[in-house]
Amino acid sequence: MTKLSFASHRKVSNTCVKVAAAGSRQVRILVIEDEPRILDFVSRGLEAEGFLVLGARDGQEGLRAAEAVRCDLVILDLLLPRLDGLSVLRALEAKHPGLPVVIVSARADLTTKLNGFGLGARDYLTKPFSFDELLARIRVHLRRPDEWKSGYVLQAGALSLDVARRQVQLRERIVELSDREFKLLHRLLECAGEVVSRERLLSEVWGYHFDPHSNVVDVCIRRLRQKLGPDSPIETVRHAGYRLTAA
Repeated sequence: MTKLSFASHRKVSNTCVKVAAAGSRQVRILVIEDEPRILDFVSRGLEAEGFLVLGARDGQEGLRAAEAVRCDLVILDLLLPRLDGLSVLRALEAKHPGLPVVIVSARADLTTKLNGFGLGARDYLTKPFSFDELLARIRVHLRRPDEWKSGYVLQAGALSLDVARRQVQLRERIVELSDREFKLLHRLLECAGEVVSRERLLSEVWGYHFDPHSNVVDVCIRRLRQKLGPDSPIETVRHAGYRLTAA
């Protein structure tokens, strides 16, 4: 298993850096990391796996790169100069909803992790890390089920969710959701009428196993209900979880 190592890696420039040899349409990954050795290590590894890699050394540079080139996934450090990682994440979620962001940070406290997931991060990996584990997580988040490519629509009463168009409609109103809120509603619609536990939602929507007493699911549910308004079909089942009924 490849482990993070800082030995004998070539330096990268301060500008939006490395691009692998281009051929047919490659998956583009943006790495926003201020530590040159880590940026170089991750970039080399991803390029060796056939990805096209761009790098940025601070938060503002990272946002400019995300605007300049359509990326398929972002690897994001949190302790960045000029603009911190959580602010970058917030901006990415606002401008590019649905863009997978994997946080890789030395900050290992639960509060920071929950903040990251609450802002839309798909995954969170703490430093030091195994490149093989990072690669495995990237591949999971890049995998797109067939339903996301076709006209796949879920409906419960007056609520509908169009997966391909990433559109939610309640009665005659279009509801704008963040990527995480969309995924959460998608999962609840798939299980419409069933009680879905917080632990299950945390695992299936966030892809991470936290303390079952964490409130990250409750916070996201609250935001989702606010956006759906008084017609929200999401019910709380005390001591059990949540259930979506026909709106």
